[in-house]
Amino acid sequence: MKLIDDIPNTWKRAYLWLCFWFAINYGVGAFIEWKLNTPYTYVFWNAAHLFEALVILIIGIFFYSDWLFKFSVYVQVAGHLIGTMVHFLAMGSLSYYLENYREGYIGWDVWKDHLVGLLRWEGLHFHDQYIITVGVYYVIRYFQGLQNQQKEKSELTLKNREMQISLLKSQINPHFLFNTLNSINTLIGANKEQARKVITQLSDIFRYALDSHGDQMVRLIHELDFIDNYIRIQQVRFGERMQFVKQVDFTCLSVAIPPMILQPLVENSVKYGIAPKDDGGTIILTVKRFNNMIFFEVKDDGLGSNAKKVMDGTPSGGVGLKNTDQRLKSIFGPGSGLRIRSNEWGYSVSFFIPIEDDKVQQLTMQDLNSKAV
Repeated sequence: MKLIDDIPNTWKRAYLWLCFWFAINYGVGAFIEWKLNTPYTYVFWNAAHLFEALVILIIGIFFYSDWLFKFSVYVQVAGHLIGTMVHFLAMGSLSYYLENYREGYIGWDVWKDHLVGLLRWEGLHFHDQYIITVGVYYVIRYFQGLQNQQKEKSELTLKNREMQISLLKSQINPHFLFNTLNSINTLIGANKEQARKVITQLSDIFRYALDSHGDQMVRLIHELDFIDNYIRIQQVRFGERMQFVKQVDFTCLSVAIPPMILQPLVENSVKYGIAPKDDGGTIILTVKRFNNMIFFEVKDDGLGSNAKKVMDGTPSGGVGLKNTDQRLKSIFGPGSGLRIRSNEWGYSVSFFIPIEDDKVQQLTMQDLNSKAV
């Protein structure tokens, strides 16, 4: 019983439908034979015995087809040609036994003449039985293959989303948290009000990170709030050594972008451009609209190509820019990947995202009010 339970319902239904179809064929054929040619009841008994044998052979054909399916197309074709002949010999021999052997017509010549007689048009239904059964098998395998591909695609998409979410939430560098906590510890003794502000900003950063999901989009204005909190915390540490300038087109503030897509770019400038430079520098965030494209750029006047490590996300380092590049290409296509330029005067990372004109909406009063609050 367990073996039967393990068989998928699709194959069970296919088997029952085949049996039903061939039962109708044998029933109609036996009735016509009884009505027109042989008015004896044994015609129905012979048909019933042939049908019983076919019911068993269908199972064998399914298993045989499943075994052949492991090989190349040429092997499958040759195997089914052999299978057709074997099926014909099996059913033809049973037909010989029912119609001739039991009536006393015994011998090699009688068996051979009976099979040759079955090769006429009326005997070709034995070949049809095998061909139809094999055809049903391949139709089911084809649709199962499509379902499996869709299932694998869905599972891959789900895993990719889970990976993106995991990477997304891991982009808040532990060193950033460590340095922020040190800054808070220092401020508590000197400026408690400033310490409370930093704690609030850190709380907002982690709330935004935890609420972000790889398959959801956020408005640019919310992403900029997140970046502002990140920069303010960094400026507590670096002071006047780090300046931050935003050049954002007002009409782009309501554009939908992936969450935390700008943070790795800004962090890269802080870590490898500004922090190692003795006199610090300036980070400039630019967002502009060009027709149906939105241009994003984060550049700095830090160490640039003189930095020991130019880019976060290289094979020797974290997931920052590499993950951002993959996310952009996955969502917007290969043309939206990161463009990186580095020279001795600084470092720049930029990308474009396509957007339809009717999706570029003006910032609503609600957005302005929430921003003001």
